[in-house]
Amino acid sequence: MSIVIVVLPKLEDAKKVRKILISHGFSQVFACATASAALQEANQHSHGLVISGYRLKDMYYVELADCLPRYYELVLMGSTATVQEVEAGILSLTTPLKVYDLVNTVEMVLRQMERRIKKEKKPKKRSEQEENFIKNAKLLLMERNNLTEEEAHRYIQKCSMDNATNMVETAQMILTLLFEE
Repeated sequence: MSIVIVVLPKLEDAKKVRKILISHGFSQVFACATASAALQEANQHSHGLVISGYRLKDMYYVELADCLPRYYELVLMGSTATVQEVEAGILSLTTPLKVYDLVNTVEMVLRQMERRIKKEKKPKKRSEQEENFIKNAKLLLMERNNLTEEEAHRYIQKCSMDNATNMVETAQMILTLLFEE
């Protein structure tokens, strides 16, 4: 689950932004006043978003962005003049902050991040033995139940989803059950 870390020089301001986000359905939102505290929080979670002010007590937003773990994005929050000076590629929100803009930006960034993480997580390659379990279970289902290969494959998939097991375990169960008959 993605987290949101709000890091602003004044902790009260960070807490106000945190309160807004929580009231709009974001469950894991943390407020802090220093970049080091934000980095500490970020290192305890796998991915998330950091909303940062331009200049924090212990570093600038650029330094914070460079220190963030791989699956973290940074959104800069500052005045119009400050935001216009930032380098390209940094997403930003201008103050005074509109709740609508804040919530939509956070939702958009987190959704993009979830997609990127999901896309990068490729399923691990099955071993030859695991492939054989699935193949033999399909052959047995095709022979005993007059199914096509595609139907047998779908059946194994559905059973594995229904039982919260992977396809190899399901294929092994099918082979065990059908051979015992």
